[in-house]
Amino acid sequence: MSSSTINAPTSARPRTLTVLQRDEWIAAAETHRARVEPFAQPYLNRRAAGKKHPVEDFLFTYYTQKPGPLARWHPGAGVVLLGPEAAERAGWKHYRLLTGAERTALALADEDVAVTADVDGFRQDRAEALDFAAIIVRRTQARRAQLGCFGLHEWAMAYRSQVNGVRHEYLELRLGAEGTDQLVEDSRISCTHFDAFRFYTPQAAPLNVLQPTRETQRDLEQPGCLHANMDLYKWAYKLSPLLPSDLVMDCFELAWRIRAMDMRASPYDLGAWGYAPIRIETPEGRAEYARLQRGFSEESQQLRQRLGTALETLEPAGTEQTLDQ
Repeated sequence: MSSSTINAPTSARPRTLTVLQRDEWIAAAETHRARVEPFAQPYLNRRAAGKKHPVEDFLFTYYTQKPGPLARWHPGAGVVLLGPEAAERAGWKHYRLLTGAERTALALADEDVAVTADVDGFRQDRAEALDFAAIIVRRTQARRAQLGCFGLHEWAMAYRSQVNGVRHEYLELRLGAEGTDQLVEDSRISCTHFDAFRFYTPQAAPLNVLQPTRETQRDLEQPGCLHANMDLYKWAYKLSPLLPSDLVMDCFELAWRIRAMDMRASPYDLGAWGYAPIRIETPEGRAEYARLQRGFSEESQQLRQRLGTALETLEPAGTEQTLDQ
């Protein structure tokens, strides 16, 4: 593995390119596929059999990234892959072959195939997504975690189920329809996350202290929110192939564990699936919820720091202050 600093031909910052030899990056790609498989293969098997899992399917059904793209390894921006196998990636979206001065700076032989992520092409195609991710990540990281929601967003989605039905029609409500409604009515609901709030039943939406919108998302996201922390996976994979796959998978695995907690605290009875409830209708359950929520908040902030650092290297010079305002 070697590295060299190259001045990019556009407004992007100069980048140090790290070179991976064929054996290095093929081994990394195989390790990544092995990491993804225990999560992806059971989902694919269930899908083929027409079965559902209320916890483990979520990251593949709610989010747009499917197992195939997740299993495709990316080294991230600033890494050059050498070897004949790398030629295939030249046809992948937002990859490019190294040419001219870049090849000279790395002392590549004429026969060396070298590809890297196309940062400038990505920015040209997806500047809005890149900038919005940076805004959400930075502003959320700067806020204090709020730990008083107790997962009531899931209960608000099941409020008045006798009229609206439930999102997971194959699951039973742990407290029944009336018990679920009563808990919602007796609680202070303070969800800050638009993409949870938008699934509230019509009768539950006015009960939320806030009325989040897509436009106010950047002003409301905070690191105590389970869904905001799961969404770190979304921001990471949407920036592929510019982010390294190990960072994407770290976000994925955090989201996987958060999803399990989220559903344990939900109104659904998941005993048959092996998930003990977090009984937020009790003081003990709320204390357990807040404890786990605090731990996930701390983990998510570490990932936000890593994402923020990666995003800085992808921005044209002089954009940080604009994004943070």
